[in-house]
Amino acid sequence: MARGELESVARALVPKGKGILAADESSGTIKRRFESIKLESTEENRRAYREMLFTTQGIEEFISGVILFDETVRQKAKDGRSFPEVLAQKGIIPGIKVDKGTIDMPGFPNEKVTEGLDGLRGRLNEYRELGARFAKWRAVITIGPGIPTMTCIHANAHALARYGALCQEAGLVPIVEPEVLIDGDHTIERCEEVEEATLKCVFSELLEHRVALEGMLLKPSMVLSGKECPKQASVEEVATATIRCLRRVVPAAVPGIVFLSGGQSAERATEHLNAMNAMGSHPWEVSFSYARALQDPALKAWKGEAANIPVAQKVFHHRAKCNGAARYGKYSKQMEAMAA
Repeated sequence: MARGELESVARALVPKGKGILAADESSGTIKRRFESIKLESTEENRRAYREMLFTTQGIEEFISGVILFDETVRQKAKDGRSFPEVLAQKGIIPGIKVDKGTIDMPGFPNEKVTEGLDGLRGRLNEYRELGARFAKWRAVITIGPGIPTMTCIHANAHALARYGALCQEAGLVPIVEPEVLIDGDHTIERCEEVEEATLKCVFSELLEHRVALEGMLLKPSMVLSGKECPKQASVEEVATATIRCLRRVVPAAVPGIVFLSGGQSAERATEHLNAMNAMGSHPWEVSFSYARALQDPALKAWKGEAANIPVAQKVFHHRAKCNGAARYGKYSKQMEAMAA
């Protein structure tokens, strides 16, 4: 894919009123999600669940792309179409998670680094043949006593940049995801410091590795108080701190920022996104790439039963619609009340 094509796919993932569904849960994560509804994580149950989401009528109005897991990109809907085909025929761009998960960093207690660079070039070419047009790689930064260290931030930023360069070589738009975790009792001010240091390092490495910023997207966490922090920041404080931090370090050449929901409730993630877009225009599109915040209510409604599919799809459509409205800064609590 030429550079111009990468840029047009990146822009097509962040149009007004739309965002990305992250349906790329690893085997362990989907198992935990299914346990919450007392459902066994079999390949067929995972396939049926993803089909329920992807075939929801009208989601293409609010969903521009879907990130798939390795298993999912190879699965088919009941009618025999591959999931990338199901999505592409709705005008939704199929994507793929390509990292191999996090491992402990040797010598750095409580810090992680992401694996998956070995053999990545070959895997990216295969995913492109399977229909993927963009990819995702997640790095994890933990806030705690004495951490994160700059060594951990550098190691993850370097891996994200190498991944980004390989993606663009293979004709895939890289989504670069440095997630600053919500776990801990840190203040919003501490989170902002860590977020800024992380993003500075990430963009420095991206430039070193000649990643074309116009042909990538950033998937950061929002600047939030730690889950255990006694003082939880308000929606407005989160929006202000997040945008302030991003304006300091994210070049305007990046077409869009697609936030992760990172353990926030479905409604809170939508409120935060809405508040950021209500602040006015930004140098980049401010969008979403949510997993739980889009799926959780639908998963609970589905319960693994075919009879519940219409209700679950209605719930999923509603969450997509709310986040679509938040892209314009036009989401309101009344939207939730009307759906209820």
